Amino acid sequence: MATGSLEEIAEVYGPEATNREAKGEPPTTRGRGPEAIYATALWLRQAYSDPRWEVHDAVQEGDLVVLHATMSGRQTGPFIAYADDASVEMVFPPRGGRAFAVTQTHWFRMKDGKIDEHWANRDDLGLGQQLGWTPPSPIYLARMLTARRRARRRATA
Repeated sequence: MATGSLEEIAEVYGPEATNREAKGEPPTTRGRGPEAIYATALWLRQAYSDPRWEVHDAVQEGDLVVLHATMSGRQTGPFIAYADDASVEMVFPPRGGRAFAVTQTHWFRMKDGKIDEHWANRDDLGLGQQLGWTPPSPIYLARMLTARRRARRRATA
């Protein structure tokens, strides 16, 4: 996710792989297969520089694999959240390249030796606090609204 190409992601994710977390992501991530997973990687890389996942624990039972990890990086681009209808819902502009580190648990269902399904539990509140998204100052709220307006214009252009 941090640096892999489409070809590298296709080595790990199956042809019908699905990401249950894609509902808040761009439309290109909402399909199936490596292309949709790669679109998620590009979406994350747009917002975060140097994203890393440090795996602390890995557990497997049957076709289920669970990773407990810490994601870290710096926010250097806008983080864009999408609504159920795939429209731009909210935009969190960067605040000076702030660094973050948050715990996450990623769940994978395997099929034929590749990931077929993914879902996660993330500390989004901790992320927002570290990046200065919450609680938002009045100035930051104005920046968010301006960034959302720009992103919506780009999405419809």
